[in-house]
Amino acid sequence: MSQNIARREWLKRSSLAAIGIGFSLNSIAGEDYLPRNFGSEKGILNLGSNENPYGLSPLARQAIMDMIGFGNRYPFNVTRLQTFRKDLASFYGVKEECVLITAGSGEALAKLAMHFNKGNVVTATPTFGILPSTAKRIGSEVIEIPLDYDKVHNLPAMLSAINDKTQIVYLVNPANPTGTMLKPSGVKSFCEEASKKAVVVIDEAFIDFLDAPDNESMVQLIEYNPKIIIVRTFSKIFGMAGMRVGFIMAHPDLIKQLEPNFFASSQLAVSTITQCAAMESLKDLSHCKMSKQKNAEARGYAMAELKKMSLRVIPSYTNFIFFSLGNYPGDFAQDMMKKNVALRSNTYPDGKWCRLSVGTLDEMQQFFKIMKASFNG
Repeated sequence: MSQNIARREWLKRSSLAAIGIGFSLNSIAGEDYLPRNFGSEKGILNLGSNENPYGLSPLARQAIMDMIGFGNRYPFNVTRLQTFRKDLASFYGVKEECVLITAGSGEALAKLAMHFNKGNVVTATPTFGILPSTAKRIGSEVIEIPLDYDKVHNLPAMLSAINDKTQIVYLVNPANPTGTMLKPSGVKSFCEEASKKAVVVIDEAFIDFLDAPDNESMVQLIEYNPKIIIVRTFSKIFGMAGMRVGFIMAHPDLIKQLEPNFFASSQLAVSTITQCAAMESLKDLSHCKMSKQKNAEARGYAMAELKKMSLRVIPSYTNFIFFSLGNYPGDFAQDMMKKNVALRSNTYPDGKWCRLSVGTLDEMQQFFKIMKASFNG
């Protein structure tokens, strides 16, 4: 092993150990992390992280170039950024005092679990793991309600699980890792009922991949309901996963409770350059539209190919696909990694499943050549 390769491997493993993330391709509680340099290694087909393969908006790219000279300044010292929170609120139709900025939506979810730490959390399983795993780590009870046969949130069962110790009810719509969705009317009714007993956190990271009328955000509820929290991110449709900017929206009374606690410095944690890029991304909805259209095309192709292989495929409304591995004998994710393909797989009570991120059409075509050879070999 050369010195450079050895050093790279040491850095990879030590950085993972430092943050407590295992070196695994399997999901844990529905979500896990790939080794840090998977996507950067030459020849790796990275279909494991639900990233936007079309990248940042051209406006965001230009904003980054324009702001490089301000990289030495804190955001509060850059005049151009003083309206970021206000502009974001305006874009989503809420008041400025309804918004808190965070370094990615994952950071918001972790902070919410830490803030509401005096009772239990009700969540679906499998689901996006940061909020429930953080809650478990700090000693909170997590009540996990299995998805139904169609891999959709079982809302009646979740409502029944709420008790007088419940502080948070966590709902991911569209769902991760399964890619399913709930109709807005059902989510609204659920929120109104559940919020009588607990704070409802709705993770809308992938909602921009939905078509109208299913892409209706629950942000409308926060105007009159102080127990609803909407979590959003710039990582997905805006293609800014590596720049780490997310935000929560809630009633001003709830924001006032959160901000002095774990969220006190959350906006300062988002860089000057990132905030500027996010502001410009909001002005370029044509880029979002392009990403969504190309994603739908590649997703349709991938789902059709999976069905040709007689695998059970869950209808997806996102930029990833959840499908059964049937009687596949080994560890699918590990086997694919040996062929330079990064994705996620895990064993659930009803068998082995894979979550495949939707890349470009060319990337999906490459993947299926490799996958079919593996299944047939």
